[in-house]
Amino acid sequence: MVVAGGAKYRLIMGSRPLWIPDGDQAVHTNLSRFASGLGFDMAAEGGYERLHQWSVDDPGGFWSAVWDFCGVVASERGSAPVVGAEHMADVRFFDGARLNFAENLLAGDDDEIAMVFADESGVYTETTRGQLRALVSRLAQAMRAEGVRPGDRVACWMPNVPEAIAVMLAAASVGAVFSSTSPDFGTAGVLDRFGQIEPKLLFAVDGYDYGGQRFDCGERVGQIQAGLPLVAATVVLNRTDRDSLPEGTVDFDNWIGPHPAGVIQFEQLPFDHPLYVLYSSGTTGAPKCIVHRAGGILLKHLCEHQLHCDVRPGDRVFYFTTTGWMMWNWLASSLASGAAAVVWDGNPVYPKPDTLFDMADQAGVTLFGTSARYIDSLRKAGVSPRHTHRLSSLRAICSTGSPLSPDGFEYIYNEVKADVHLASISGGTDLCGLLVGGDPTSPVWPGEIQRPALGLDIQVLGTEGAPLESGQFGELVCATPFPSQPLRFWGEGGDERYRAAYFDRFEGRWHQGDYVCATEHGGFVISGRSDATLNPGGVRIGTAEIYRIVDAMDEVTESVVVGQSVDLDTRVVLFVKLAEGFRLDDRLEATIRAAIRSGATPRHVPAVICAVDDIPRTRSGKTVELAVRDAICGRPIANIEALANPEALDYFRNRPELA
Repeated sequence: MVVAGGAKYRLIMGSRPLWIPDGDQAVHTNLSRFASGLGFDMAAEGGYERLHQWSVDDPGGFWSAVWDFCGVVASERGSAPVVGAEHMADVRFFDGARLNFAENLLAGDDDEIAMVFADESGVYTETTRGQLRALVSRLAQAMRAEGVRPGDRVACWMPNVPEAIAVMLAAASVGAVFSSTSPDFGTAGVLDRFGQIEPKLLFAVDGYDYGGQRFDCGERVGQIQAGLPLVAATVVLNRTDRDSLPEGTVDFDNWIGPHPAGVIQFEQLPFDHPLYVLYSSGTTGAPKCIVHRAGGILLKHLCEHQLHCDVRPGDRVFYFTTTGWMMWNWLASSLASGAAAVVWDGNPVYPKPDTLFDMADQAGVTLFGTSARYIDSLRKAGVSPRHTHRLSSLRAICSTGSPLSPDGFEYIYNEVKADVHLASISGGTDLCGLLVGGDPTSPVWPGEIQRPALGLDIQVLGTEGAPLESGQFGELVCATPFPSQPLRFWGEGGDERYRAAYFDRFEGRWHQGDYVCATEHGGFVISGRSDATLNPGGVRIGTAEIYRIVDAMDEVTESVVVGQSVDLDTRVVLFVKLAEGFRLDDRLEATIRAAIRSGATPRHVPAVICAVDDIPRTRSGKTVELAVRDAICGRPIANIEALANPEALDYFRNRPELA
């Protein structure tokens, strides 16, 4: 737990690690092989710390070593791995290099498995690299025939299906800029995103299934097409077996029909050629359009997959995601490490809570990626996969999206698999990668993210910019440039807006608003967004510390906590969604307050506790604390299309308890 004392925090975590790799496990990891080739011994005490320090002291040497170890495919490597600049945003990597992102992901033998697809209805298919290359070839030819050239935008409004990854790879092979979002977004939400980048091609779906229900997308396809006047063609994937598609669209199979598979022409492009446009959640305004560079995404993801997550050729990598979350892009990049991407479409707990573990056994998943919220829901439901599933191939579990509580860590090792590397990871859409993550050669401690990412000088600073000691919560910053820094934001003034968003707060160092502390084990604990941090009586409190206690209670399904300004101070307001059969009475309120007081500090105890029927979330499952705060203060919510359940905000408006 975290104990507050004035402006300082003392971290008291579990007294023992939950997992320690044995010597044989550690020495056979990619990370150990990479380090030993550079003269570092990961088995020695402080091995990771020394490797990490070198990686930030000599970024050119480090990123060159990653390029070589991971086997980047390029027609030209360029003159220098790092070109310095006065401002962090202007630093460039591998200046003069020429490569193609898709060529790196599509390498490999024809008969190797590239993708496994499964969905909630029981469909299961495998696609070889030869089959994937054939589809990408046909798509790329059709794109060029439609007039798509390097720099043009290709937008994809499709579920997490193999065709979506193929469209992305085809766009990248041509040099087009790819952008995607999921079909659960409404028309306004899609146009808020794609409307800013003015795509030349739109790929869409006519419908999708979720939780046993069919959702028709035909009407929205027409509306979205009408809102994108520069689209030359709207290509619709028919997944509902309908007889006709919306007017003015073309069927996916018919569109590629004239183009037989052949050798793919991979445009050789600069390292900084734009690859993706990703979007901020947009809950406090129009979504920011973040432009990511091809070489930077490739190199950063190779480093994360192979060194931090120990992904190897032939592995099967799964992450539960939609096409609207950056983890979809991260999952697709696993192809570059010779792994198969395991793609799932549908509700993760339909038709039963352990459906994804059925899929993991069937597909032979080696890395299982999910959200902290999903892990917590399994724990509360009493699901115990270690008693019902083999999971014999599973070596790693990754968790992100929100902080994973110590109880969540314990649950994985007690009820899922005891000999698995659990990597809680954190980064963001902002860099389409990790700031802090896993280390397969070191122990896992409950509640802790193991390490700073290699190549990134991660620091914890106070509000005035002074470094903080271990155990003190502050702002997470990165003081060294890294390859997956965005190029800019899309649109007029994009460069200035980008610099202001990430570099102004701490004098040119990367800062994206995470509230964090370093631990005595060399890891980190993230306690939520710093802009959602509570500040009662002038003491900053991370929201995750309250969630860790409240969400563990049997009576509570989930919760959200915000600060409300009252009489020149801030009071803590807790909203709870109760489990079936419970009601918020004086006894339960007292129980909640007592649990928070004993598990955290008296300053964490909420002044007001309210029951609500639902908690608003983004479409990637993150609780939207800022939107709740705006709702209880009577402020408008700028972009409710970013929410999966915007109707939930009605439970927070005009509450008499908060007057």
